[in-house]
Amino acid sequence: MSDAPLPSSFDGNEDFYSENRMQKLTRRLREEPLIPLGCLLTCWALLGATRAMKKGDHNTTNRMFRRRIYAQGFTIAAMAAGSMYWSEDREKRKEFDALQQQKQAQEKREAWLRELEARDEEDKAAKAKLEKRRALKAEREALLKKQQEEEGKGLTETKSVVEGCEMRGLGVLAAVRDLVASRR
Repeated sequence: MSDAPLPSSFDGNEDFYSENRMQKLTRRLREEPLIPLGCLLTCWALLGATRAMKKGDHNTTNRMFRRRIYAQGFTIAAMAAGSMYWSEDREKRKEFDALQQQKQAQEKREAWLRELEARDEEDKAAKAKLEKRRALKAEREALLKKQQEEEGKGLTETKSVVEGCEMRGLGVLAAVRDLVASRR
């Protein structure tokens, strides 16, 4: 035997599961119309008993109190019968509410995981960009070091101080300063 609940006529009806208080009241009145009828009969009997007491008519007062008891008994019987009749749909509603809460919790968890994955991707992209910058910087430094080594070799082959300073990228004034410093 399957543990799955029996299908209901309300399974495909989304309005049944998403209703406000007034809609619920009208639905319940349509489902169990005998309960409001019993309440109205009870109120009518009490009102009649009150009027009869004011008039001093004891026979009518006792009759109306008996009617009140019958109306209350009718209301209780209607509540019990309606409760038994609609219990399956109430159970299905509880199951549906539990599934809805579970679905919302799952959606919230999935949204949280998507957010974490997006942040992780951003962190990975930032780290990759930083590594790329470091690699470019190291490459530039290696190239600069290589150029300086080549310039250093070129300085030994230069014929004058001016040519050496020009190869290093220094101006004429620096060359003159180096020349004066070397003569001292």
